[in-house]
Amino acid sequence: MQIQISLKAARVNAELTLIEAAKIIGIGKDRLLKWEKNPALVNPIYQKKISDAYKIPIDLIFFGI
Repeated sequence: MQIQISLKAARVNAELTLIEAAKIIGIGKDRLLKWEKNPALVNPIYQKKISDAYKIPIDLIFFGI
């Protein structure tokens, strides 16, 4: 079993604020906040963008699936 970190923890580890991360990903900060509370809402296209933005492999981030 592989350990995964939360979406918020991934952002914090990347040393990005909510606003900075949302801008890099190409979404609004409110959407990112919603995703951090319910990561199952993130579709695969944005999972990849988040992984790239945070410089963390996609399989190490918990997306609730």
